[in-house]
Amino acid sequence: MSSIFGDKLKFLRRKNEVPQRKIASILEIDTATYCKIENGDRRAKREQITILANFFKTDEKELLQLWSADKIYEIIAEEEDAKQILNLVAESISIYGNQK
Repeated sequence: MSSIFGDKLKFLRRKNEVPQRKIASILEIDTATYCKIENGDRRAKREQITILANFFKTDEKELLQLWSADKIYEIIAEEEDAKQILNLVAESISIYGNQK
């Protein structure tokens, strides 16, 4: 399964001509695990996003948004009315903000 977060990592890695093993080393994981993150078969840990953003000198907020979008997609993608669910969530955020 592809992921928008994984696709972005792959793009950044290729653009900077960095081998997967180097990124894996920076994240202190094995290369196979990193490959799974790029391919969308495994989710990166939230704390790894900061490391990746710093390494690639890219916007951490954008990477976090892509990572979060993948999480949400995984939860609702199989739902018949996924678009309506997202609209309800967006509407709730508009009304209530980010209250917890």
